[in-house]
Amino acid sequence: MCFSTMSPTPSFVPAPPGSDRTIYGELMIVTLMYFDGCPNWKTADERLTQLSEEITDMTLERRVVGTSEDAERYEFRGSPSILVDGVDAFAAPDAPVGLSCRVYPTPDGPAGSPTIEQLRQVLAV
Repeated sequence: MCFSTMSPTPSFVPAPPGSDRTIYGELMIVTLMYFDGCPNWKTADERLTQLSEEITDMTLERRVVGTSEDAERYEFRGSPSILVDGVDAFAAPDAPVGLSCRVYPTPDGPAGSPTIEQLRQVLAV
C-alpha cells in the first residue's frame, strides 16, 4: 500500500462493484450468523462451504449469536443470517431482530436456508 506525504489517507482504490476482486487484492467476506438451537444453519453452512471452494476471492466466517443482547448488537434477523461484506443479503428492512429461526422464500416454497442458486446470485457467481 502506498502512502502519500501530502495526504494522511492511503492511496488505495477499492474494487468497483461487480469487478474481479482478485485484481484489487480484496476478499469478499461472507459471515454466517446463527444460534445453536437452530437446525437450519448447518444446511446454509454446507452450501456456503461448497461455494467458498469455488470462489477464490471469498472468505467464510461463522458467528454464533448467543444472547438477545448479541442479536440486538449484530442486528440479527434470525438464524441463519448470511452477511456479504457486512450486509444481510436477504433481510427485509422491517424484519424483526432477535433469536429466532429464519424462513427464506425459495422456488420450492418456504425453507430454513436459501438454495445454493440463491446464494450464487447474492455472491454474484
